Amino acid sequence: MAHRSRLAGFIIDCNTPDLDAAARFWSGALGVRIADPDSGGTGQYAEFGGTPGGLHIEVQKVDHPSRVHLDIEADDIDAEAARLEALGAKKIAFVKRWWLMEAPTGQRFCVVRMREDNERGEANRWP
Repeated sequence: MAHRSRLAGFIIDCNTPDLDAAARFWSGALGVRIADPDSGGTGQYAEFGGTPGGLHIEVQKVDHPSRVHLDIEADDIDAEAARLEALGAKKIAFVKRWWLMEAPTGQRFCVVRMREDNERGEANRWP
C-alpha cells in the first residue's frame, strides 16, 4: 500500500539527572528556544521551537549512553518500517506508538506518526 514519509527531526538523548540544564545547553548551542520544558508532562522531554525547517527537535532524558537519533515520520508506520527493513534496517521494538529501529550501520532511529504541517515540506511518496 502506498504511503508517505519524511525526516521529522532529531532527538538528543541525554543521560543526565538534570533535563533542564541539558535543554538550556542545547537551546544555546542550536540557537533555538525551549518551547515546552516538560513536553508530555513526564519530566522526560523538553521540546524546542523556532527550529530550522520546522524540524521536531527535543532533548530526552534516557538511561542509555547519550547520543542523537533521528525520527522519520510516516502516515503508515508499519508500511514505512517494512520499507526500511527491505533496505536493511531491523526492528528493535514497538515503543508506545512508534517503531524503534536500527540501520545496517548500527544507528538507532524511530519511525513515528506523521504530523500534518507544511513547515517540513512535502513528504516522499512510496509505492
